[in-house]
This record gives sequence, C-alpha cells and structure tokens, in this order.
Amino acid sequence: MTFPDDQHPERADQSAEDAAAEQRPAPDDDAVWAQIVANYGERPEMGPEATAPTPPAAPTRAGVFDRSYLDSVDGLETGATWEDEGHFVPPEPPPLPHLDPRRAIAWGGLIGGPFLLLVAVVFGLAYPTWLTGILVAGFVGGFVFLVATMPRGRHDDWSGDDGAVV
Repeated sequence: MTFPDDQHPERADQSAEDAAAEQRPAPDDDAVWAQIVANYGERPEMGPEATAPTPPAAPTRAGVFDRSYLDSVDGLETGATWEDEGHFVPPEPPPLPHLDPRRAIAWGGLIGGPFLLLVAVVFGLAYPTWLTGILVAGFVGGFVFLVATMPRGRHDDWSGDDGAVV
C-alpha cells in the first residue's frame, strides 16, 4: 500500500474509518427509542386513575393570618407538651473577674478620649485646649499602659497542644 508523501499511515487509517462512518446511514431516532423501550424490561401496570388523571382542585384564597393550613399539617406533631419536656437549666455562670482599677482607668482613657473628641466634632463643640490635651493624653497613656501590662507568657494550664484542654 502506498501513501502520499504528506500523509502518515496512522492518518490514512483514520481517514478510512471516517469515510466508512460517513457511508453508514444515520440511525433513526424513533427506531433507537423503540429499541430502548423494548430492552427496558417490565413495564409497570397503570391503574385507571393513571390513565384518566383528574385536574388538581383550584387553590382557595386564604387570608394572611389564616392558620387552617398550619393546623391541618400534622407532620411535626409529636404529642409532647411543655410539661413533658425536660427543661434544661444551665448552671450559674462564674462571677466576672475583678478588674484592676488602673486597667479600668486605662480603658476609660482609651475609649472615652476619642469618643468625647468625636462628640465635639459631630456637634460642633469647642473644648478648651487643656481638656483636649487631657483627652489625647488619656488615649495615648491608656494604650501604652494596656500594651505594657499585657501578659507576656502563656497560661500555666497550656498543655502544648492547640486543641481543647479537658
């Protein structure tokens, strides 16, 4: 078998398959469908209600606050009452930790200073220069104090694992 110079043997085989595919007639959709149905297996028996379906009833207009539908749905009805339920009562929470007065003053300066300056800007108030200086100093001083007194080490109960400690 001779091949033209610009065609490889693999390409010649592919073109022969393509030519054979073009010569085959296209399958008829109805024939293919009939073959699928014939090979499907047992067909279910349909009763008279399936052969003559009745149209659905027309929807009824109900008011916005009509609970008849909700009352008729019993899918979530368990028959249990609130008296049957075992109400969970959580234990008393532990008391809040006592805040050191110096830290409370630092938090007041950190939050209160900018808040009062913002109020002055929004409402067009003019604070005296010394009060503005105290508010700015309270903000800076509170920030520095809180950062300086942050705990440097890890907690004593840290187990070395990043997961939960039981």
